[in-house]
Amino acid sequence: MEPEPLPKKALKIGRTLVVADLHLGYEFAMAREGFYLPRVLHEVVGNLKSLIEREKPKRLVIDGDLKHSFIPEWRERKELKVFAEEITPVADEVILVRGNHDVGTLWLRELGVEIVEEFEIGKWKLVHGHKLVEGERFIIGHEHPAIRLRDEVGSLIKIPVFLMSEKLVVLPAFSPWAYGNDVLREIVSPFLRAKELREAKIIAPLGDELLDFGTLEKLSEVLNSL
Repeated sequence: MEPEPLPKKALKIGRTLVVADLHLGYEFAMAREGFYLPRVLHEVVGNLKSLIEREKPKRLVIDGDLKHSFIPEWRERKELKVFAEEITPVADEVILVRGNHDVGTLWLRELGVEIVEEFEIGKWKLVHGHKLVEGERFIIGHEHPAIRLRDEVGSLIKIPVFLMSEKLVVLPAFSPWAYGNDVLREIVSPFLRAKELREAKIIAPLGDELLDFGTLEKLSEVLNSL
């Protein structure tokens, strides 16, 4: 049972669908800082429901950071309630592997969301990725992996990617507001510092396609030579 990346920034492993880093309520946190963004809750819910409808998984696992704010926020809580009420009826199981942003989420159990610190599927352990834990093979979020490329007019564009290796899979952020961290320049998760990732494949979900950019080491060499 091997992880299979999907074009819509999700991972399929057996009959389990995995997404990470939805960061619901991000717009409210930005509004407190004077930045006003359109709400994307219905877009996120719609995309996820479409994935569930198409893939028909036995369970949905959210691999951390379902929510964004570290501070209690009533509007964020309202979004979480809407999310749970929309998603739990269309998935047999909904499991949240708690991330560093998921403070104050235990009440979601009342709405049918199981809350855990880690979850195992076959030989793979799902954790969020913000702290190291013992184990051999991991599926994580947290990093929001991305790469920067130049388009045909020379502008830099950033695209989310999966990192796929034998012992570590890193998911792109499911949130449309998470533009990503360029893993060719800087890494955030302690897992990426601890694991050898030169041979990790870079898979970019673009539209309805997956683009294979080769290994992290090879892509870095190519971009540095340009």
